Amino acid sequence: MKVILLCDVKGQGKKEDILTVSDGYARNYLLPRKWAVEAKPAAIKEIQRKRAAEEQLEKERRAQAQEQAKALAGRAIRVTAKCGETGRLYGSVTNQEIADELKKQYGFEVDKRKIDCEPIRQTGEYDVSVGVYPGVFAKMKVLVTGGSDK
Repeated sequence: MKVILLCDVKGQGKKEDILTVSDGYARNYLLPRKWAVEAKPAAIKEIQRKRAAEEQLEKERRAQAQEQAKALAGRAIRVTAKCGETGRLYGSVTNQEIADELKKQYGFEVDKRKIDCEPIRQTGEYDVSVGVYPGVFAKMKVLVTGGSDK
C-alpha cells in the first residue's frame, strides 16, 4: 500500500515522503496513529505542488542572497580601536564589532556567527567572509585603524 507520511517515522522516512509499505503495517500501525494517510492521486498531486512551491521560494531566496553578496563583495568595513604606539590593539576586534559596523556603514544586518575571520589584534587590513545565506558568502575587507590610548 502506498502512504504519505504526516510526520517523521524512524526507520521509514521523513514528513511528506511517499512510501510503499505492507498493508498490515499501514492499517495496523501508521494509519491508526495518524502518522500516515493513504496515497490517493489528489494527495500525491498536492504534495508535489507544495514541493514545487517550496523549491521556487528557495530559488528566489538564494537569488536575493546572491545579489546581496555581490553588493557587499569587495567593500571595506572601517573599524577604529584603541591601540598602542606599535599598532597592537588593547584587546581585539570581535565578530560582533564587525557586524555592528557592517550594519552602521552599509545597513546590512548579519549575525555575528556568520562572520568568518581570524582574531584581529593588530591594526591593518584583513579579509573577512560574511555568510549571507547557506552556501552564499561575500568576501570583504576590514580596515582596522588605531586611536591613541590618551
